[in-house]
Amino acid sequence: MAVTLGTPMTQFSGVGEVRAKKLEKLGLSTAADLLAYYPRDYEDRRQMYTIRDAPLEGRVCITAMAAEHPRLARIRKGLELVQLKVVDHTGALHLTFFNQGYVEKALRAGEEYIFFGTVEEQGRRRTMVNPIFERVGKQNFTGCIMPIYPLTAGITNHLLTSLTRQALDCAACVPETLPQSVRQAHNLAELEFSIRNIHFPENDEALTLARERLTFEELFYLAVGLDFLKRRREAAGPGCAIPTPPFKTFRSLLPFEPTGAQKRVMDEVAFDMASGRPMNRLVQGDVGSGKTAVAAYAAWLAAQGGYQAALMAPTEVLAEQHYRSLSALLSPAGVRVGLLTGALPPAEKKKVRQALAHGDIDFIIGTHALISDGVVFRRLALIVADEQHRFGVAQRAALAAKSTTPGAPPQVGRRASGEGRKNSLLPTTNQISPGEPTAAKSETGGMPAPHVLVMSATPIPRTLALIVYGDLDVSVIDQLPPGRTPVETYVIREDKRARMYNFVRKQVSEGRQVYLVCPAVEENPGAALPGEEVPSLDLKAVKTYAAKLQKEVFPDLTVGILHGKMRPKEKEAVMAAFAAGEIQVLVATTVIEVGVDVPNASLMVIENADHFGLSQLHQLRGRVGRGKHQSYCVLVTSTKNPDSMARLRTLASTTDGFKISEEDLKLRGPGDFFGSRQHGLPQMKLADLAGDMRLLSQAQEAARRLLREDPGLSRPEDRPVLDRVRRLFSDTPDIFN
Repeated sequence: MAVTLGTPMTQFSGVGEVRAKKLEKLGLSTAADLLAYYPRDYEDRRQMYTIRDAPLEGRVCITAMAAEHPRLARIRKGLELVQLKVVDHTGALHLTFFNQGYVEKALRAGEEYIFFGTVEEQGRRRTMVNPIFERVGKQNFTGCIMPIYPLTAGITNHLLTSLTRQALDCAACVPETLPQSVRQAHNLAELEFSIRNIHFPENDEALTLARERLTFEELFYLAVGLDFLKRRREAAGPGCAIPTPPFKTFRSLLPFEPTGAQKRVMDEVAFDMASGRPMNRLVQGDVGSGKTAVAAYAAWLAAQGGYQAALMAPTEVLAEQHYRSLSALLSPAGVRVGLLTGALPPAEKKKVRQALAHGDIDFIIGTHALISDGVVFRRLALIVADEQHRFGVAQRAALAAKSTTPGAPPQVGRRASGEGRKNSLLPTTNQISPGEPTAAKSETGGMPAPHVLVMSATPIPRTLALIVYGDLDVSVIDQLPPGRTPVETYVIREDKRARMYNFVRKQVSEGRQVYLVCPAVEENPGAALPGEEVPSLDLKAVKTYAAKLQKEVFPDLTVGILHGKMRPKEKEAVMAAFAAGEIQVLVATTVIEVGVDVPNASLMVIENADHFGLSQLHQLRGRVGRGKHQSYCVLVTSTKNPDSMARLRTLASTTDGFKISEEDLKLRGPGDFFGSRQHGLPQMKLADLAGDMRLLSQAQEAARRLLREDPGLSRPEDRPVLDRVRRLFSDTPDIFN
């Protein structure tokens, strides 16, 4: 088959409709997509070992001869084993294959193969489980630098590697969009060479050249797009100029003294909202640093100025939690707080929408329901997006467009007391100076652009945040409130499981509650095709693990279950039951990462902890330690990988989210932090924004130079750059208008 850039996945060997749909989940629909789907890592399989000299750490290649015909045994339904012995001049290696029945016929006695896997010692015997194997002289996956791709369920690295090899036939057809002047100025490799060697490097030097070229290109287009974003922001219309009442009035509402960091960020927010230009501010702070109090202050300022505010939360449970806490905080100041979620009865939704449209709700808290049809605001001046990585620029823009009453007069000077609703909009004289502006009308005469406050609990090093969040100013809450006891974190292996269960029981006996997080929903040992890696057989799965715990380990405790495949109402009911103390041990997937606040939960156990990123583990850990009791996080792992253990020990050694995020950036790259799902900016495929600062500054300078010469990229030779940036920033197409 002749492969072109547009060849669909279904025309590739080994891809039917089912696999094509799974590949689509990875964004792979054509050959061009494969070429642009870069490896996340590489495995050096060039060195060959003898059986005796092979190290016991990590996976290695061994050349050996099959000394016998493979033996197939069916142990029970759903489990079959193939076993055989292979030899070389230094000794014997005993192989076991789980659920790979084809091996019985694929390996022939007397033939020589290369086996790639982890060598273990059992007494005097050396063993290897589920190795990849190839005939000597017919190697595709051994004896080379092997790409390791991001995967999804049902798609193996072997399959992606095979498909990418086929797609490389059309690598020369990928159009070059990087201007020649830029390539020459920075001595960058040619595109075809870079594509071939990012996937299948000829050697270490070729990989370095390819990565540098493609990383520079990625950062260059990011820099160009960010320049357009900043221009859009500078050209935005005026914002509501909301005066700042004395801070002591708001301080009297708080049941605690704000930290210095909170006060600093509140000052920044107040300055922005009074400035007459639209605020676009990211407030990032570690788990429990007090971001919600900052959001409450911003909403209070808006309400005092006679405007409305909206807070978008990622889940209904979290929206309801914010509603309860913020109502209790702000109602005494006469701020009318409302709730709008998909779970509300139709009649209640209608009532809330009418109140919003008439201006009878000052501060609305909700989920995506806030941007649904039929929701309009009387005078929306502030949007707060909680857990920012769940909302993109597009959702913020959709909410901003909801204020449809042109020039609605603000009702300024709200009372800071809880006197009746009738008087809550009356002006007072001690808060706003005579003649102070309350709003700057836009040129069209409608409502000015609303202020936007984005809250994120994913700590990002400040310099990176300033670079990447091109349309946002950045505030950092880098202090925890006094009295918060750091969560004690421990890394344990399987041999300590019984002690861990005893510790769970001890916490529950003291009246506490426990989270137990698993990486999978269901068990999936799954058979593999020739040459494929078999998925790990010992990943803890929520369904079976919860059933086992309830039946065998904690029959006298209440064990709950929560995972992403449950219906929304089921999930909400389980979290509500846990929050109410009706569930003692909650077995869950990472769906709890952004969840309800349960101060009584004091223990977080994370199974197969090496399968999670550091920042995600830190987020999960933040689910405990929210009450007055000492809290603990236990990371359970069976990994023998020294790098994985080092990562877990990093987490155990610090509770500083910024340190952890920097370490995670180094280890895993920025995809988790800077994906388009988070904020409408393009996902970085190769660039490590912690390690590529030199390239980033070069790319930014190259972008500035080009845009000085051609600000709109209107020259024919620069049109490919504009087209490429348009595609990268497809979530925010209006930045080019």
